[in-house]
Formats: sequence, C-alpha cells, structure tokens
Amino acid sequence: MIDELIRIINSSYNIVFFGGAGVSTESGIPDFRSNDGIYKALTEYDMPPDVLLSLGFFKRKPEIFFEYYKKNLIHLDAKPNKAHLALGRLEARGKLTAVVTQNIDGLHQMGGSKNVFEVHGSVHRNNCMDCGAFYDTGYIMDTANCDGFVPHCKICGGIVKPDVVLYQESLNPDVMQNAIDSISNADTLIVGGTSLVVYPAAGFLDYFKGKNLVLINKSSTPYDKQASLVINRPIGSILDCAVRA
Repeated sequence: MIDELIRIINSSYNIVFFGGAGVSTESGIPDFRSNDGIYKALTEYDMPPDVLLSLGFFKRKPEIFFEYYKKNLIHLDAKPNKAHLALGRLEARGKLTAVVTQNIDGLHQMGGSKNVFEVHGSVHRNNCMDCGAFYDTGYIMDTANCDGFVPHCKICGGIVKPDVVLYQESLNPDVMQNAIDSISNADTLIVGGTSLVVYPAAGFLDYFKGKNLVLINKSSTPYDKQASLVINRPIGSILDCAVRA
C-alpha cells in the first residue's frame, strides 16, 4: 500500500488533499460528531452538538453556546501531527497545490501548508457582529474580556462571533469555489480522515476528474469502490512514510 502511494505521489504534479476530523484527532482533538462527543453533549447539556452549535442557538443562548464552544472546539495546546507536517513538506516539494479541510483548528497552516481552504472556517478568526473588529482566539478564551462566557467587542460592545460555520449557516462561497477549482484541476486527490458522509463538503469528490483518487481512513467510505487506492490505517503514519520516501 505504501509503495503504491509513493508511486502515485512521485508520478503526480498537482496533488490536492481533502481532509476531515480524523486528521486532527491524531493531534488529540476529539471529534465532537463522534458517538463520544454526542454522548458528552447530551449528558452535560441535554442537547446534541448540532443544536449547541447552530446559528439559532447562538443567537438565543450565546452564554451556553460559548461555554460549550470554548470547552470543546478550541484546543490551543494542540500541535501539528505527522499528517500535517507531511503535507507541509509535500507542498514545499511543489507536489501539493492545495489543502481543503473541514477542520477549524489551523493545524495545517502550523504544519507548513500555505494554500489552505477552510470550508468550515477557523477558531483563530473572530469578528464583532456589529462593527466587524477582529479578535484572536486568546481574546475569546480570556474571561476577563467576557460577560460570563460571551465575548464582547472592546470598540462597540457587540458580540464577537467566531468565524466558524455553524449549523444553519451557509458555507463561504469564495472558499467553496476555490476548493472546487483546486480539486477540479488536480491530477491526484488524496482524501484523509473523513467518512465522506457530511455534505456539502463530501460532494467535493464529484468535481474530481483526475487520474488518482486515494482514500486514507480508518473505516470504509461510500467512495471506496471509485478509488485508485484505499488505505484503512491512521493517516499520520501513512503520509509520513510516503512523503519521507
């Protein structure tokens, strides 16, 4: 399997990587959509994550939203793992042209990737809903700047909202178009750490017209039969070995 992945990488000139939560779990970031994450939310809040992280709930109960958000979606101590670092090296070699990610943690950029399309946004960008002023994640986490759990703008007093796509919100059309264009032009698409069941992001694969579709995921996906190569192992060690070769 590794030898075939190495061959595909060496013969490719325009590789795009599309990844999901499984890429970040190897950095110790739990997947809030997992059974454990859903159980934790139901136990503590009596609501599933898709309610707690919805736009309607954010507007109705911002204090509870931010309590859950800070505890479960912000992981400032997380570091890039072998997968992030391998993709950074692959971009530096001129092989990887873009990373399309469903993750919001910024670890791809920390791992060395520069052309990253974050389809669900990022915890590292936050803006006042009234005046648009920018705030970093440190401000969101600093309770000295908050009324309870809710961060307010130092300029106008408006609520500061994370640049994260919540349930009931539309994906950023510019980010989506850039991701689609990159995947459409790729000769190889490596997909990792995602079950490919969350839409609309999973629909990105429909735009791929290249030669090699590589799926690296611990479990099977609906696209396995369409793939050139399927590897059901942890993505970090696989990419690390393949890129180091």
